[in-house]
Amino acid sequence: MNERRIQQPRDHEFQEIVQSEVPRSDHLDIEDLKNVRLTIAADLGAASLTVRDVLELRQGSVIPLEKLAGEMADIYVNGIPLAKGEVVVIADALHVRVSEIIGAVVEERETSDE
Repeated sequence: MNERRIQQPRDHEFQEIVQSEVPRSDHLDIEDLKNVRLTIAADLGAASLTVRDVLELRQGSVIPLEKLAGEMADIYVNGIPLAKGEVVVIADALHVRVSEIIGAVVEERETSDE
């Protein structure tokens, strides 16, 4: 027959946990964030295609989008709306020129009529 060996309980001593001596910074400096990588995307439009059209897509196929050069596009950083920009063509490639930062307050310059 199988004989099981039963272990008896015994005392154990744990080591004391000590806080590390590394000083903790209460704030981040802008320099700490300069190398953080973000994903920026611009919404250049959408297209509605039939299943047949999708199945016929090949390398080099062109999908027409809603945006044209000169129209406004939404700009996102990590999926969060950041700005609006104008779609421009430079050297046969589409680009977006930032024209408005969402939530930014435009400061009016005071002019004195003296």
